Amino acid sequence: MVQQIVDDLDKFLAIFPADIKEKLEKDPDVKDLIEVVLDLGREIEARFYKKTIIFEGRYATEEDLNYIIARVGEFSGDKRAGIERTLHRISAIENRHGRIIGLTCRVGRAVLGTVDIIRDVIESGKNILLLGRPGVGKTTLLRETARVLADELGKRVIIIDTSNEIGGDGDIPHPAIGRARRMQVPNPSKQHDVMIEAVENHMPEVIVIDEIGTELEAKAARTIAERGVQLIGTAHGITLQNLLLNPTLSDLVGGIQVVTLSDEEAKRRGTQKTVLERKAPPTFQVVVEIQERDKLAIHHDVAKTVDALLRGYIIKPEIRVRTAEGEVKKVEASIPEVSSQETEEPIVKTDKKTDVLKIYPYGISRNRLEKAIRNLGVPAFIVKNLSEANCLLILKAHQKRAKDLLKEAEKRKIDIAVLRSNTVTQIERFLGERFGIKTVGGKSSEEEEALREAQEGIEYVLTHEEPYELSPQPAYIRRLQHQLIQQYGLHSESVGVEPFRKVKIFPA
Repeated sequence: MVQQIVDDLDKFLAIFPADIKEKLEKDPDVKDLIEVVLDLGREIEARFYKKTIIFEGRYATEEDLNYIIARVGEFSGDKRAGIERTLHRISAIENRHGRIIGLTCRVGRAVLGTVDIIRDVIESGKNILLLGRPGVGKTTLLRETARVLADELGKRVIIIDTSNEIGGDGDIPHPAIGRARRMQVPNPSKQHDVMIEAVENHMPEVIVIDEIGTELEAKAARTIAERGVQLIGTAHGITLQNLLLNPTLSDLVGGIQVVTLSDEEAKRRGTQKTVLERKAPPTFQVVVEIQERDKLAIHHDVAKTVDALLRGYIIKPEIRVRTAEGEVKKVEASIPEVSSQETEEPIVKTDKKTDVLKIYPYGISRNRLEKAIRNLGVPAFIVKNLSEANCLLILKAHQKRAKDLLKEAEKRKIDIAVLRSNTVTQIERFLGERFGIKTVGGKSSEEEEALREAQEGIEYVLTHEEPYELSPQPAYIRRLQHQLIQQYGLHSESVGVEPFRKVKIFPA
């Protein structure tokens, strides 16, 4: 299907003062405009898909902000407004007295034809969760899904439109949602109430919701699913793995609980006595990770995928891409069907040392070490005491202060492994060499490894909304990390002094 883009760009440009509007209209890439950022007293910035333009010497004034505010709708409790009968979004930044000192004016686009890449999935009737970084097209895909379900499949569809991003601003929804009905939310904190109200009062067959972000909303989603209504939504997160580690939203994919195994069972599995297991059936049976605008990773059986992840097996989702000609291709097969008996065997086979590795980490992040073990599916686990270990894993920066520990390890004839940096990539490389597994990407360059660490930091900040510090890097690598972080709509700055200067990532 040929994609058709409806962006109402003329209405978007009309909200800006004449000189800003003129400069944007003259740009040859104006059709690729994503957003315009105005912060009081700072140069105006226009962001496009493949470039960013700074209006040099043109600083945002209070008059500019007031000019735009007067031409958009009323700002709601989430500091967002819109332009009536369009999909554009204007978000405000206020000072501590409640006065608006910054605006992010984002272009909203309805792209007809985007749903073909997952049409078979939405027609299955299963509950579907869309994940992806900001700006990758989650809401666009969600809007088109609602239209197809309502218009082409004849379903009773209700959209829970908290920020008016799906159906547009104003009382009359944008034509892009077709015959789907739209319920607005008076306050973001009441989104879960409106979700339940929709089911109880309006008899929908499908409920569509953008940005499930709180525990109450996650519980409301489970309630809707239990009543037999198909649920299609988006959530904060980039991958199924980081959603699983989010304590607020992990219930969407079944949740995690700690289980203590018997000595015999732990020995049979080759694991610690305390393990993680899925707590309940997932609210969403299918998770779609939007990696790029035309590239998706689909987990068709979330329950099976989560069970495998918690046991440390490597998961291969189905990868779909849309070519330049509009053809949808499957470029990688989905995870094979695995019976309950078969899941006792790890998917990854090893040819080298296959004895269980009992690791005592020093200066190494336990969370990253656990993640690396799960990613590679190797027979390794973490011990609390050196006396229980057959491997000491230590960070190079801590070697001097741990002389006694190193001597004790040598005395006990325990293997000692030294890592240069505390990253999942470094840990995976060590485990790969230890068990004879070729890790993803082979021998990564220093730049690739630093960007991988930055990606981990981005996922952490998006999931936990807390700052995250990366390892010290040279200036040219820090610049690459800053550029990557900016693509996700997050803020970053370099902190510390050379040669220990590093990048710190902050929530948006």
